[in-house]
Amino acid sequence: MVSTPVAIPPTRGVGSSKKSTNRRRGRAAYLFLLPWFLGFFVIVLGPLLASLVLSFTDYRLISEPSFIGIDNYVRMFTADPQFWDALTVTAIYVFVGVPLQLVTAFLLALALDTGMRGLSIYRAVFYLPSLLGGSVAVALLWRQLFGRDGVVNQVLATVGIDGPSWIANPDTALGTLILLLIWQFGSPMIIFLAGLRQIPRELYEAADVDGAGRLTKLFKITLPLLSPIIFFNLVLQVINAFQAFTPAYVVSGGSGGPADSTLFYTLYLYQQGFRYLNMGYASALAWTLVVIIAGLTAVNFLASRRWVFYGDNS
Repeated sequence: MVSTPVAIPPTRGVGSSKKSTNRRRGRAAYLFLLPWFLGFFVIVLGPLLASLVLSFTDYRLISEPSFIGIDNYVRMFTADPQFWDALTVTAIYVFVGVPLQLVTAFLLALALDTGMRGLSIYRAVFYLPSLLGGSVAVALLWRQLFGRDGVVNQVLATVGIDGPSWIANPDTALGTLILLLIWQFGSPMIIFLAGLRQIPRELYEAADVDGAGRLTKLFKITLPLLSPIIFFNLVLQVINAFQAFTPAYVVSGGSGGPADSTLFYTLYLYQQGFRYLNMGYASALAWTLVVIIAGLTAVNFLASRRWVFYGDNS
């Protein structure tokens, strides 16, 4: 008797089951990421590319844009003295204010790293200026503090000094905004403090055994091991400072201050785009700022090879 073979249906292997599960999870992940992708392409990437196109046009907001090639960029570098004034003011603000801000933040972080009581309270109080410093309210307060009859001059009057109107004087107006930038030391201070807490205490104990002083430990242990944190704060604060707008706009009333002494680059960009309705030229200014920030960031990364110490450095 010949038996008839019975067909056995193929069974799905373990591998195919895992692949199917991974595909379902992948689809679910992309579904959850969909709002972000929509926001990125519609709100970020779309306007970004549109501004790049507009930078090559003469676009007055009230008329259709007309293509003019690189005329906006040629005008910027050869026929617009205010562009160079704004760039100079911003460069002074960044290259003077950011180092002073980071030094202040680092010194306060060192003070807070001594294990004092109520550390969390001090940390919150010192961080508060970073949360409020970019607000319109603080900029208005700053304008009142350094006005002709402001608190600063009232304090100086008690010792017989007749102070000027700091924000109306071309020699001191930018200095008041640099002071406001330094006052916003909270964010880098918290990052410095976190970095200091990661340095092994055994290194300081060994240095004490060898008779090293405070300055020796600072320059031989603290700063080298904290250099990645210093580099991170430096890059971040330089980028933020180049984009500063609210303090200059509020303190100067949107005009750029006396003799353009507080005409930040972003404020000049705003004036071209929304006061003079020259959006094509404003777009060219914006993309020039992008290139400047990208270039300085690249320089920082290249220079970091000489002074930033990582644990795996040979």
